[in-house]
Amino acid sequence: MSAVGSAFLNRIGLGGFDLGYLLILTILLMILTIVMTILVIKQRHEVNGLKFRMKCLMSGKDAQSLEEEIAYLIKDHRSLKQVVDLNKKDVEVLFHHMRKSYQKTGLVKYDAFQQMGGQLSFCLVLLDQDNNGIILNSVHSTEGSYCYSKEVKNGEGEGDLSKEEKEALAMALEEK
Repeated sequence: MSAVGSAFLNRIGLGGFDLGYLLILTILLMILTIVMTILVIKQRHEVNGLKFRMKCLMSGKDAQSLEEEIAYLIKDHRSLKQVVDLNKKDVEVLFHHMRKSYQKTGLVKYDAFQQMGGQLSFCLVLLDQDNNGIILNSVHSTEGSYCYSKEVKNGEGEGDLSKEEKEALAMALEEK
């Protein structure tokens, strides 16, 4: 066999080639083939797992109905986003209006005249978040009731304030 092998190797130009190298090369190729076969089996297993997951995803639906479902979800998401954006704008408007609404109050009841009883006169202060608003002073006497108003800007009343007006304004300014 070595003579035939040597004649064959001589004919192809590998007469001085050692057969031991050929044996080692053959063993390496067999090992490489086994490794590649294992990798192919592993990949096939992963592909089968993906097929199973895709089958579960698509169960009860064909590709067309699944596409319609996804399109519906996208449309629904967009409409919800529009509603949320609109709600954000509405809340901003409400907060803006809330700043200007009366949020702080002060009320002092008193007797305007010594002969009257029951504290029928009162001073009411209404302030917004920026401490702007009004002072209403209602004075009750035996001849009738009179109502006066004064403007409040930045926590300061216009003109001279009575003791009761100052007390009601201080009460309103204490509220946070």
